[in-house]
This record gives sequence, C-alpha cells and structure tokens, in this order.
Amino acid sequence: MNKKVTVRVPATSANCGPGFDTLGLACNLYNYFTYELIEHGFSLSIEGEGSEKLKASKNNLAFLSFYKAWDIIVGSKTGLSVTMTNNIPLSRGLGSSSTAIVAGLVAANCLSGNTLSKNEIVQLATEIEGHPDNVAPAILGGVTISYVDDGKAKSLKFVPLKPFKLVAIVPDMPLATSLARKAIPKAVPHQDAVFNTSRAALLVGAMLTGEYQYLGSGLCDRLHQPYRAHLIPGMEAAFKAAIIAGAYNAIISGAGSTLMAYVPIDVSFDVVGQAMCHALEEHGLHSVYHILDIDTDGAIVL
Repeated sequence: MNKKVTVRVPATSANCGPGFDTLGLACNLYNYFTYELIEHGFSLSIEGEGSEKLKASKNNLAFLSFYKAWDIIVGSKTGLSVTMTNNIPLSRGLGSSSTAIVAGLVAANCLSGNTLSKNEIVQLATEIEGHPDNVAPAILGGVTISYVDDGKAKSLKFVPLKPFKLVAIVPDMPLATSLARKAIPKAVPHQDAVFNTSRAALLVGAMLTGEYQYLGSGLCDRLHQPYRAHLIPGMEAAFKAAIIAGAYNAIISGAGSTLMAYVPIDVSFDVVGQAMCHALEEHGLHSVYHILDIDTDGAIVL
C-alpha cells in the first residue's frame, strides 16, 4: 500500500448565475494537497492562502474528509501528515473549502486502493458540504448539473462545445457563505422562479450547442443575486462594465464575493478585468482579476 499521494483540485464557481445550488464549473486555478500516512497524530504544513488560519485537527476539512472515506474503506486507525499549497482565495466564492473536502476523499480512496467511484466520492463530498454544486465540478471537472434523488447526490458533467474565457474579479473582502445565504428570502415570486428556470435551461443549451449569443440572457438571475447585491458594493456597476467591455455577462461566483465574467475569446480579457475592478474601486472595494479557462479534468492524483 502506498503511504503518500499528492492531489490537485481545481477552483469552482457555483450557481453560474441562474443555476442556484444546481450548476457549477471547474476552472484552472488549483490547490495542491500531499497526504502521507504516519503512525499517529496530525501534522499540517501550508503555503499560500490560509497559512495563518488553518490548523491541523480532525475538524479541518482536509483531515475530516480523509477520515470519512478512510473509515469506510479501511477502518483501521492512522495518523496523517498533510501539506497544502493553496492558490485559491478563502471565502471568496471559488470553492476553497470544497478543494479540501475533495482532496481528502480522493487521497483516502487512492491510498486504500481506489475502491470508490467518482459518483460515490460526489455523494460523500455532498454529505460533508451539504450541497453538490461546488464539490461536483471539483471532482468531475467541466460544467456540472447536480441534483439530489432519494437522498443521493448525482451530477451530469458536460464540456461546452466551444471555448470562452472566465474573468474572475476577486475583491479583498471575504464573504461568509452563511451571511450570503441569510440574504436570500425563504420564498420568491412564482414569476421569478419561472424566469430562472428558463434562463438556466437557456444557459445549458447555449453551452451545449455553441450558440453563445444566448449566454448574455442565459446568465441572468432573480433568485439570489439581487438579494446579495448589497453585500458586494459596486456589483451591478461591475456587471454593466463587463458587458460594455465585451463580456457576454457577469455573475456572482458561488456565494461571492468574487464576480465572474463570461467572455468571448476574441475580446480583450484584460480590458474586461480592468473595467470590472475599476467599477468596484469606485465603490470602495479593491480587487484583482484572474483570467481562467474551464478545467475539464477535475481532481487528479499527481
């Protein structure tokens, strides 16, 4: 049995506008996790994001998820040494916590003989995360449509027919998922539910057919973004700036605070990023931008 493995896990962007708690995609910004079995105890070393905050314990998601799978597959006790290289910002809507969950499950599965399927890993990850929209694309890659059937999380992966770019605007303001969820009302008007059903379907259809002239409308949302706008100063101005600069449209990535523009490949990605950052700056929010592609592999063992 191998005693050491390194796992690469991509950042994710959940919701994709109208697909609240349903749609997600993986992008080529990565965290790296090296797991090593030791006789007893916990050890954690971190480079990059979270190096001053995260501690070694069974409550740390990277450890908790590993032991969830390990206990199911192997059952015997083991200590664990984990080394992380974190490039994904924390609490910004890019799935940083999901990378730890997925890494632990994938590492435990690999070190115990790869007995779990990807679908089983999605289910275990959903049990930890609470919903599959971030963990599914982190595991499977591409764009995922996730749902829960009879208590089981399931996901359909696809890759858009033609390429486009993602420009992620990352403010220097973290935003807790719990706070973002509290901003959403328990009930919404029926017409808004119909609006989102049509736009989510349109978004998926546009990606699958390559008819990207529909992406602008397909990325619109009424279920969560209007209620979260006050949490991200300048959000609406940044969305407008993105469109003026040539993007199809822009959305809140996950719970935020990152904003994500979907951009044609023949448009200046830097112009879009700079325009959105400038719009946020005018509302007192400093940010940086990343130009990304969709990751089609999901979590991989290196």
